[in-house]
Amino acid sequence: MNETLPTLSKGDRLVLASHNRGKLAEFDAMLAGHGITLVSAADLDLPEPEETEDSFEGNARLKAHAAARASGLPALADDSGFCVTALDGAPGIYSARWAGPAKDFGVAMQRVHDEGGAALLTDPHAWFVSVLCLAMPDGREAVFEGHINGQFVWPPRGTGGHGYDPVFMPNGDGRSFAEMLEAEKNAISHRARAFALFSDACLPPA
Repeated sequence: MNETLPTLSKGDRLVLASHNRGKLAEFDAMLAGHGITLVSAADLDLPEPEETEDSFEGNARLKAHAAARASGLPALADDSGFCVTALDGAPGIYSARWAGPAKDFGVAMQRVHDEGGAALLTDPHAWFVSVLCLAMPDGREAVFEGHINGQFVWPPRGTGGHGYDPVFMPNGDGRSFAEMLEAEKNAISHRARAFALFSDACLPPA
C-alpha cells in the first residue's frame, strides 16, 4: 500500500458528501465491519456544491474537499454516471441533471431511450462509472475509479436500486441492476469496484 495515501482508523467519523439517501444506504452497507461511522452531508446541513468540473474525477474531488473543509472531518465523495455508446457517452457527468430538479429518473431513462432511438437498437452498449475521492481536512486526498459494462434495456425492469438501475443489464447477467438483490448489485457494481480499491488503500481491515 502507498503509505502517502490518507487512511482512516476504526472509530473515525466519515462524511459522505451527498444528500442522496440511496447512496448513503449503499455506502453504509459497504462500510459495515470497518468500524467507521458514516454521516451524510445532509445530516450535517452541508450545502451541495455546484458540480462545475468536466469529469467524474473533477466533480468527486470538488465535493469531497468542500465537505472536508466545511465539516473538519474526512469526507468521501462519489461522482458517478450512466454512459451510453449510442449517445456518445451521454448522459455521463450530467446523469443526475437529466433527471431534472425533481430528480425523476423515470424522465431521465425515457430521455436516454428517446434520444438514443434506432442507434440503441444497433448498439445498446452502456456502462456505469464511479469515481471516489477521499479528502482530509488538511487537503490530502486519494482517488479511485471503478466501472462496469453492460447494455441498455427497455422498458425499465425491476423495482430495486436507484437512478438508471432499471435500464442497465450488466454483462454476464440476464437481470437489470434493479432486478437484483441489493447485496448482489453491491458485489459487482461500478461503485463496489471503486470502493474495493478505496477499502484496500484507506480503510482498516473489516
